[in-house]
Amino acid sequence: MSNPDKSRPRPGLTACGLCAGETLGESDPHRGGQLGRLREVAARGVAGLHEVECLDQCNQGDVVVVRPCATGRRRGGRPVWFSGLAGDGPTGTLEEWLRGGGPGESEMPSTLAGLRIARVDPDEGLSG
Repeated sequence: MSNPDKSRPRPGLTACGLCAGETLGESDPHRGGQLGRLREVAARGVAGLHEVECLDQCNQGDVVVVRPCATGRRRGGRPVWFSGLAGDGPTGTLEEWLRGGGPGESEMPSTLAGLRIARVDPDEGLSG
């Protein structure tokens, strides 16, 4: 795979370092697990990667947020939250979507749409 045009705005990824690879567990053959896959996508220049300790979606696993690039935002793209995004297949599909521009720039593949989640506010339902 070739590197995308470096002058082109890139979408962003935010991944929870604590739950990345959680659904694959010890059976994941990839060196570095799911977080390693996402780091490789970023190293190829397809997207920026921001690793965080928690995305407050602990009832989910393998939570990844795809953030649109600036042009994608101007075209109506919004952050997309995924759960269960793990393994070579889903990560490859994610990378291809990001190469096409991601949210606001290209249509989300149906295999990723099935992994999309609505972000749940962790404080919802708590009384103050």
